Amino acid sequence: MNTELQQPNYLISLASSGMIVHVEVNVWSATKQDKDISEEITASKNADKDAGRFVKHLLAGDPTHKELLNFRQTVYNWVKRRTYDWAGSSRYLPLASLQTFKSEFNQIEEQHAELLDKFVNRYPDIIAAMAFKQGDMFNPNEYPSADEVRNRFRINMYITDVPTGDFRNAIAGEIAEDLKQHYQKETNEKIQEIMRDASVRLVDFIKRIAHACREAESETDGKVRRPKVYEGTIDGAKEMCEMLKDFNLTGDQRLEEMRQDLLATLNDVTAKDIRDSDATRAHVKSEMDKIMSKFGLVNV
Repeated sequence: MNTELQQPNYLISLASSGMIVHVEVNVWSATKQDKDISEEITASKNADKDAGRFVKHLLAGDPTHKELLNFRQTVYNWVKRRTYDWAGSSRYLPLASLQTFKSEFNQIEEQHAELLDKFVNRYPDIIAAMAFKQGDMFNPNEYPSADEVRNRFRINMYITDVPTGDFRNAIAGEIAEDLKQHYQKETNEKIQEIMRDASVRLVDFIKRIAHACREAESETDGKVRRPKVYEGTIDGAKEMCEMLKDFNLTGDQRLEEMRQDLLATLNDVTAKDIRDSDATRAHVKSEMDKIMSKFGLVNV
């Protein structure tokens, strides 16, 4: 019997509402295992030669190299903040956020290029300094050319469609049904996971804004300190509300109401308004408290 395995509606929703993105950041760690030194150390300790390994840090903590290494984690943190878990390093990006994501990636590319230029321009001087820092361990042959080093630092973004796996092969009916059920189950779980994450992020914005709008507190030193309200928090909350307007794959009415309530409060409000006006601050705090009470969120 020939059976056609249809795509589940949930997967079609995922495919039409977002993309799969993968951002890859390649770096040169500038480390090298030194076999001779490893054998020398293990021998001096009367240990087997395989009992330890000595790894040389060719750039000995150079700050411009460290900046590049740390920037990789900055990029990965940004990707995680902007997207949702999909599979490993592949992440799910709602279409509503695609333009912003690409724009921010362009800025990240520029920052990366600046850091790389700064490092490569100093590279010859760094090697010269390593001749003194490395002492007898220094080996100029272990240092690649400046052009080679530049090519080892790369940042790339890959965007692909959500794979829908349009099966059209003739397969046994029983197997087809098993596959279809598994297919739907996996996809449904992924959608639920993504929407749970989106809900958590929205709630986090509500709590952060409520926390930032607290009344000023007197410290032990007599000074009055007012909680800080950041542009990034307010703008991020608005952006999240706009994204969820077209990205509620499960039709979660609670999430939609929460989104509407938050956006209604922040629509014409900026972080500066909150900082400069006690009345605005009190109003926003009151509205955040109402939202948390309405949806049973833990107050801050």
